[in-house]
Amino acid sequence: MSTVRVRAVRVNGLSEDITQIDLEEIELPPPGDGEIQIAIKACAVNFPDLLMVQGKYQFKPPMPFTPGMEAAGDVTLVGPGVSAFKPGDRVVAGLRTGGMAEGANTAASACRPMPQGMSYEEAAGYTTAYLTAYVALERRGHLRPSETLLVHGAAGGVGMAAVDLGKQMGATVIATASSQQKLDVLAKRGADHVLDVREGFKDKVKELTGGQGADVVYDPVGGDVFDESVRCIAWGGRLLVIGFASGRIPDVSVNMPLIKGFSVVGVRAGEYGRRDPAKGAENIAAIDAMANAGTIRPYVCATFALDQAAEAMCQLRDRAVIGKVVVKP
Repeated sequence: MSTVRVRAVRVNGLSEDITQIDLEEIELPPPGDGEIQIAIKACAVNFPDLLMVQGKYQFKPPMPFTPGMEAAGDVTLVGPGVSAFKPGDRVVAGLRTGGMAEGANTAASACRPMPQGMSYEEAAGYTTAYLTAYVALERRGHLRPSETLLVHGAAGGVGMAAVDLGKQMGATVIATASSQQKLDVLAKRGADHVLDVREGFKDKVKELTGGQGADVVYDPVGGDVFDESVRCIAWGGRLLVIGFASGRIPDVSVNMPLIKGFSVVGVRAGEYGRRDPAKGAENIAAIDAMANAGTIRPYVCATFALDQAAEAMCQLRDRAVIGKVVVKP
């Protein structure tokens, strides 16, 4: 097996405005022990990709690096010791970096068969979003069929996944978003109620729940959204901290959980699986089963070519994405 040359997006410097990105040819060596080589057909753009390019993520890869943590494609080569895959297999790959390229080598253990009936674009974009939502709602939030789920940032990838899973779990779902276009998509996706976050949501949530408030709040936004959620969570509720897309990490006065009897629960889906590999495997198996059954399917709003990767990330930065956006070689 010989080295091949592939085009790849390369980050040559950290930049808030995502300008230190180039499309270059790189050498891709043959896959090593336990590795496979993939011809990448689609790579989802995730918020951690954006943060890595800006130098704001906890994992800081050495430069230059190729962003892209979630991809789908075809196996082209298998390294020594690999028996689970063969050339021609269609796979989804979980990567820390490297997905925005024509090809990549990755551990075979980080790959899974692509779900039946999904396009490459859909397959590239479902794992992170739905795994986050599953761990949040099933493992950490213990959402029950009779409860009300309030989903913030519901038009984003992880938010829309929470809407989908919340409905499947039998909850009443209230979804918030920041534009009429986003609200219209969420209503079509099955949200029971949609609220414009720009108009405030506390009073409306209380009205919709008969004054009780939301039993579970799914919050990837933080900031003011978190603050207002504290005011409309039910007794015994669970406020799930997913992330801080607003840019502000909020504080909560501990008298509020005391008085209202609610819990603030941190959610890190990847870390959950690393801490408990058996449960982590169960989580992946659960979302893969739903994907193969056709009961979950990400909403892909746009695709971009490799040389438009910076534009794709800017769409995410500017909150212009509904569901997922994908880069295609």
